[in-house]
Amino acid sequence: MKKCVLGFNAGSMKQTGIARKRPWPGGLRPLVLSALFMNTTPMPGAEEEAESESRQAPAAKVEKATLGAGCFWCIEAVLEQIEGVSDVESGYMGGRVKNPTYQQVSAGTTGHAEVVQVTFDPAKISFEKLLEYFWKLHDPTTLNRQGADVGTQYRSAIFYHSAEQKEAAVKSKRLLEEKGDYDDRVVTEITEASEFYRAEDYHQDFYRLNRDYPYCRAVIVPKLEKLGLEK
Repeated sequence: MKKCVLGFNAGSMKQTGIARKRPWPGGLRPLVLSALFMNTTPMPGAEEEAESESRQAPAAKVEKATLGAGCFWCIEAVLEQIEGVSDVESGYMGGRVKNPTYQQVSAGTTGHAEVVQVTFDPAKISFEKLLEYFWKLHDPTTLNRQGADVGTQYRSAIFYHSAEQKEAAVKSKRLLEEKGDYDDRVVTEITEASEFYRAEDYHQDFYRLNRDYPYCRAVIVPKLEKLGLEK
C-alpha cells in the first residue's frame, strides 16, 4: 500500500491602494484624483457589446473519459500534460460501496478501481488518441497489478461514457493485440461508466505537489521520461 503525504500550498493576497498624506498641488486630494482617473463606469454601449460577444462565442464542447491503469497518481501525472486535456481528477469507479474512502478501496473489498476522470476537448484530442497514451503509460497485460501495486483496485480498465466510446475502446484494444507488442494477452476490461467518486483532496495533483516523494521518483518519473513529458 502506498503511504500518502498530506500537504498544501498557502495562497497569497495582494492589496493595492492610493494614499497621500499631504494635499496635492492646487488643492486636489486623493479622493478627487480617484474620481477623475479611476472611474470604472463603462463607456456607453460597452456592456451591450460585451454581452453580444459572449452570446456569439460558442462554448467549447468537452467530453469525459474514465480510465484505470494502476495507481491514479501515475495516470494523472501523464494525462494532465496532454494537449486538449483541461482537467484530470483522481477517484474511484466500478465498486459496490457508496462514497468509498481510500482506505476502503486499498483494502480491496469495495470492488472499485483507482481511476482518473479526464475532461478533454475532442476538437483538440480525440478519444482514440487519448487511448494511445493510456496504453503506453501502463502494462495492460498484468491482471490486477501494475508493478509493485497489487490488487483489483489497480486493474486496467476503460469505463466508457457513450456507445461511441465503447466502440472506439473495443477497436483500440483489438488493434493493440494485433500489433503483437506483448507476449501475454491484454486483460483491460471495457465497462460502462458508473458513478465516479472523487478521491480525497490530498490525492489530487499528487505528483505536481509532491515530486520528491519516493514513490513519485521511483515510479512516476520513469513513465514521464518514457513518454517524453515534463518531469
